[in-house]
Amino acid sequence: MSRFRISINKALISFLLIFIFSANNQVFAADGEALFKANCANCHKPDADYTGPALKGWSKRVPSPDWIYKWVANPAQMIASDAYAKSLFEKWKPTVMTAFSNLKKDEIDAILKYVDDYMPPASTAQAGTNGAPAGQSDNSLLFGILTLVMAIVAFILLQVNSNLRKLTDEKEGVYRTEPIPFYKNKTYIMTVILILFAVGGYYTISGAIGLGRMKNYQPEQPIYYSHKVHAGTNQISCLYCHGSAQDSKHAGIPSVNVCMNCHMAIKEYKGDPIVREDGTSVNGTEEIQKLYKYAGWNPDTKSYNPDNNGDGAPDGAQPISWVKIHNLPDHVYFNHSQHVKVGKQQCQTCHGNIQEMPEVYQFSTLSMGWCINCHRESKVDFYNKETGEGNKFYSIYEKFHKDLKDHKVDSITVEKIGGTECQKCHY
Repeated sequence: MSRFRISINKALISFLLIFIFSANNQVFAADGEALFKANCANCHKPDADYTGPALKGWSKRVPSPDWIYKWVANPAQMIASDAYAKSLFEKWKPTVMTAFSNLKKDEIDAILKYVDDYMPPASTAQAGTNGAPAGQSDNSLLFGILTLVMAIVAFILLQVNSNLRKLTDEKEGVYRTEPIPFYKNKTYIMTVILILFAVGGYYTISGAIGLGRMKNYQPEQPIYYSHKVHAGTNQISCLYCHGSAQDSKHAGIPSVNVCMNCHMAIKEYKGDPIVREDGTSVNGTEEIQKLYKYAGWNPDTKSYNPDNNGDGAPDGAQPISWVKIHNLPDHVYFNHSQHVKVGKQQCQTCHGNIQEMPEVYQFSTLSMGWCINCHRESKVDFYNKETGEGNKFYSIYEKFHKDLKDHKVDSITVEKIGGTECQKCHY
């Protein structure tokens, strides 16, 4: 083999190694964010307190570097034996962190690096065109372009290698037939077919899996209702408007009367400017006037319109045609009260940071896998007869109560009590 061929082969191998190393670095860098969103984002933010404390700067607060690994693996045991863990529990009780014994040390390190390196987005006033909050960039197109460029460079290097080999063969007196053009080369043709088949198959499967899922769905509503203003700025409880969420299967949409309980007195919006995702401003006072028309309310006389047609409602009053955002398939059973009242889940678990959304969009995929993962990680709040704390709904699970009392286990997840059985949600 000539020195030219050896040099070209070394160059190709070096190029391939650099590409693999760069790709691995990108994967490892992304793992921290992905792991954080999959395991921590329901209760934590990197830079602000939420259901749990902000994670950024954790190393300055914990007693020792290895403390965090013990805490993630078994919070309940740490609370029973560690002073700092007890102080955390006292500050955030009754919430107890879920144990993540399945997370490996390098995965925890990736999460911690992500939160330490986290930088808040420059602006949160606007959101993307798909309804996702601003600051969440999608680099898929950039990676696709880089991959295409690298593939073209690799192809050019292969052609250069072929031409150099031809020149060296001629110099050494070895004459070969003309090489087959690349567009007739069966190897190249088969490679292109396989690539197209793989890419087409990937997008076909991804599309099939995503059928019916409406993540980031954000329809335009008849009245611009800002959860950020109501649930965030004014601290109105979710259950004030969606009271049936803790007592029935459906959370329910509040009637116009519920809105009018406040807006009989509040007829002007004087808060911070409201801005849509496309940057246009919203006149809050005009939106309140829309509410009055639906309610049949006269703000000048501070009274409802007369019922001249005798239908039992003020003249001009009609229900608000809100567009439903969160939909589950007909073959899926979901009960809000079982999750809110029995499971003691926060609204944000499924709906995201609803108190920060100017206009609501679907935060989660609400897929079966997403629900099952939650059931595998969420702990059951068993009733403790000695302290009188916990939920009596789970009192029938005597074996688990005994195992907890005997310290055979530190916690029981929803999966252990049948939370991943098919008939729980499909029957």
